[in-house]
Amino acid sequence: MAEIIFIHHSGEKSVVEASDGMSVMNAAVDNGVAGIDADCGGECSCATCHVLVDEGWLSKVGSISTQEENMLDLNPDRQSNSRLSCQIAVTDELDGIVINLPEFQY
Repeated sequence: MAEIIFIHHSGEKSVVEASDGMSVMNAAVDNGVAGIDADCGGECSCATCHVLVDEGWLSKVGSISTQEENMLDLNPDRQSNSRLSCQIAVTDELDGIVINLPEFQY
């Protein structure tokens, strides 16, 4: 179980608990966190679950697959800490992770 802290573009925070093995995207959707559309349902075939991982957590979320890289390349707001939340698996090591939500999903 891990606590995930979502920071909305407005600065508002949403804090949710997530079970090990679920995706950060599912944790957001299951808990009604606004700002993650998840149009493809977690199949890594869109970029509507784009998030910005707090810099201090980047080394703990795992590496980006080629498929995720390709999806992120379609996003005009991509940054160096951009990830697709459907591709980040929750682990105990991510307890307290800070995830920033972009203003728009594309």
